[in-house]
Amino acid sequence: MAKVTMPQLGESVAEGTIGKWLKKPGDHVAKYEPLLEVITDKVNAEVPSPFEGTLTEILVEEGATVPNQAEIAIIEEAEAGAVAAAPTESIAAEDAAESAHGPAGSDERPVDDAPARAAAPVDGASAAGDGSSAPVSERTAAMAEAPAAMAQGPAVSAAQAPAATAQGPAVSAAASVAATTGSSAAEAPGNPDARMTPAVRRLLREHALTAAQIVGTGGGGRITREDVINFVESQRTGQPVNGQSAGAGAAAAPSAPAPSATPSSAPGAAAAQGATAPPVPGPAPAPDYAPGEDEQLIPWTQMRKGVAAAMVRSKTTVPHAYTTVEVDVSGLVKLRDAAKAEYQARVGSSLSYVPFIVKAVVEALRKHPRINAHWTEAGLQVHRRINVGIAVAVDDGLIVPIVHDADRLSISGLNQAILDVAARARANRLRLDDIQGGTITVNNTGWFGSVASQSIVNTPQVAIVNMEAIVKRPVVLETPSGDVIAVRSMMNLPVAFDHRATDGAQIGRFVADIKAWLESIGPDTPVY
Repeated sequence: MAKVTMPQLGESVAEGTIGKWLKKPGDHVAKYEPLLEVITDKVNAEVPSPFEGTLTEILVEEGATVPNQAEIAIIEEAEAGAVAAAPTESIAAEDAAESAHGPAGSDERPVDDAPARAAAPVDGASAAGDGSSAPVSERTAAMAEAPAAMAQGPAVSAAQAPAATAQGPAVSAAASVAATTGSSAAEAPGNPDARMTPAVRRLLREHALTAAQIVGTGGGGRITREDVINFVESQRTGQPVNGQSAGAGAAAAPSAPAPSATPSSAPGAAAAQGATAPPVPGPAPAPDYAPGEDEQLIPWTQMRKGVAAAMVRSKTTVPHAYTTVEVDVSGLVKLRDAAKAEYQARVGSSLSYVPFIVKAVVEALRKHPRINAHWTEAGLQVHRRINVGIAVAVDDGLIVPIVHDADRLSISGLNQAILDVAARARANRLRLDDIQGGTITVNNTGWFGSVASQSIVNTPQVAIVNMEAIVKRPVVLETPSGDVIAVRSMMNLPVAFDHRATDGAQIGRFVADIKAWLESIGPDTPVY
């Protein structure tokens, strides 16, 4: 018998709530197969089974909140070396390897054999529209294509957790299964099963589906595990998913890109290449008062409770300090305007301003590694890997999913990774490693037209960088012939930092390097 315990879903997370059991007693469970959904202040996440065997007993019912490491279920493990275990474990390893290295067709590749974990593109699923902040008259649509939002980011878990499941004997087993379950079919030209993983083929068989029924959202139209699951769910609910009609016998043709939505309608939502990202949440609905009722108590959600606790903890323990610089991003605006049409046609999603800011932050962190760190009572814990958290607004809360190894990605790779994690955050499809290991946070407060804000440090991280709205305004430029007034695209860049871990001089130099990188952008700056 093996006991399943509540995992710690982050350094600052002490407990979790059982949202839903995905298996019932008596069911067979494969290792790494999703076993239950856990709700925390950070995210609703699927928890994989740490063992293979039969689920014999559920110890904690749905809705109950238990501390980390509490026993929640019992699994009777399968005998070691059982023949039946190999295919299932191989499929789990295949999925893990795909998660670690990105789907086929991705522009990004691992550097020095390190996994480019966040580069898996949505391929058409844009977490935002194509509009961007420019003149003052357009400030309300500022950076409308960017997934990050809100002025304050919640604390995010900090334990580095590389996907161990993508390594080891299970991977070789996955290769063995791939060789026997469809490699020859995949090689056949024009075969709709081409480039699907064994896990996807297995899911299709289990649900009596064919590849022709599914609209693939992976690289080059590749069908992913999520595509199959979403299609099965659409058949059950009757709701179309990702451009697929429920119960359709054939895949729907990709739809034309929709115009970007305004913040007043569905901010950030855009349909592109047949795939639609979940929209950014709008204002909370007004209470539905009963006749004679003058007030109504709306209970706090688990996420809102967690956000509140994290904010109080950060503000009461971290001595916050702030600095702001203004950046002339006229070169960035021109580059993006010139590249966005070609990028949309080539990649299938809009090109946001956010990856440029993230890239600037990453380049500055190379020069200032002590900012890429966590505060601890024992000392400053400096991280070699640069894992950037992206603040994402969801219903009644905030999530900060992580783009791992952001320093190994191009601007295009960062854009695709940000769209990917933002879309999955809003669809409640994040994995555990998506919320673990963040070393710094970038927050797009300019989404709502904000030009100045002070965020709360995402403790134990040392700093959080805000990008404000890009606004055209007159500025004084120094020229050889004297000062002149010119209209430039300007953006404020505020940074909040933990004054225990660093000082204004260090942060000042860090922000100055971010500014310098952004202002150096020109027509020759590589996007890919």
